[in-house]
Amino acid sequence: MEIDGGTGLLYLLCRHIRRTPSKVQVQKWGNSLALRIPKPFAQDAAVKEGTVVEVSVSKGKLVVAPIRKKKMTLKQLLTKVHRGNLHGEIDSGLTVGREVW
Repeated sequence: MEIDGGTGLLYLLCRHIRRTPSKVQVQKWGNSLALRIPKPFAQDAAVKEGTVVEVSVSKGKLVVAPIRKKKMTLKQLLTKVHRGNLHGEIDSGLTVGREVW
């Protein structure tokens, strides 16, 4: 997304070739400003309600990018396990069916 410094209009830009820039109006929301992201742009950017985005300014342009959660590998997750947080076996009770253990 970028904001045109001369007119104050917000242009939503998408990297997808079939999308053309779209104009939306910035609106007041409490003491802040807000804008609505058209559905096709939200879909292309994989943004939905509740998505956390990073807002910054680059060369006078407003830039909004979704923050993607980094997927961790099993090895990375296991580095957090140590003697202090490792628990013992847990008894789940008597057998109910044909369990064998």
